[in-house]
Amino acid sequence: MHLPEELLGAIQVEAENVSGSELARASALLSRRYKEGEFSRQPVVAHDDRAAYLTARFPATYAATSRVFAELKRRAPKASITSLLDLAAGPGTASFAAAETFPELRQACLVEADASWMSVGQRLAATSRNPAVRHAEWVRHDLRKPFSFPTHDLVVISYALGELPPKSRTAVVEQAWRAAGQFLAIVEPGTMRGFGVIHEARSALIAYGAAIVAPCPHQHACPMAGTRDWCHFSQRLQRTAAHRRTKEAALSYEDEKFSYVIASRTPVLPAAARVVRHPRKHGGHVQLTLCAPDGITHQTVSRSDGPVYKEARHTEWGDLWTGTGLRKTEI
Repeated sequence: MHLPEELLGAIQVEAENVSGSELARASALLSRRYKEGEFSRQPVVAHDDRAAYLTARFPATYAATSRVFAELKRRAPKASITSLLDLAAGPGTASFAAAETFPELRQACLVEADASWMSVGQRLAATSRNPAVRHAEWVRHDLRKPFSFPTHDLVVISYALGELPPKSRTAVVEQAWRAAGQFLAIVEPGTMRGFGVIHEARSALIAYGAAIVAPCPHQHACPMAGTRDWCHFSQRLQRTAAHRRTKEAALSYEDEKFSYVIASRTPVLPAAARVVRHPRKHGGHVQLTLCAPDGITHQTVSRSDGPVYKEARHTEWGDLWTGTGLRKTEI
């Protein structure tokens, strides 16, 4: 997955006055802050921090959010997303991803507390091919304070809910759901902590009467909650040369781990199961770990299973699984 060329160019302009060594230093500091989950103070405050975030973190959050939006489109193919409310928008990452996924998007409102991020986001948006992004409404507001916005087809909170205090998170999910005309999507880092935030939001949304679109194939209690495991997925993105230098990385790609939930006002066709771990593909069989209505299950698909085996060979972590009638195994 790549960022749109005009967005890459705009990010390069934002970071051009920061030296490579300063970008690397700021990127390492940002990574440490996010890994520690310490959000009592704003992790991105200085120009160097913002440049490092745009170069190293923006592509990863864009890729993960794009993957979530693509899943929404797969699960609700007839839905038309013409308006977007992006809460805690930062530089507008989720809105750029939505514009690429939903070409019918006509109107966007981006809510952000930090004036500097708003300025950066507006400069990036000015380069977008999508009129909804170029002419988006930007609103300065801190989500820790009550809010109310007109309903939008899609409301998104991407990589932001976990930065709020627990009491604020509860209120934000409730108010975001009120503003969701069709869907609410929440994305967090694919850590145990990030999953905890998503699980908390999922439970609240079910209590509000929401239908869970993805990743869950059911409305039951999460089978991973309270265990040493957690529900998360991975999206590969290609690194630019600047991205590699900033992260002092050798590989031409990185895999962004993320957790998410998509809620809907109306039910969607239930999924049979979702693959929640890398499929183990052997010479004549594939072993799948699935989340299904009856919990976490394991299936072995053998060559003798015919067309279902071919499906299993092409199945990846995070995909829906439709194969039925196969034996369960303990792994």
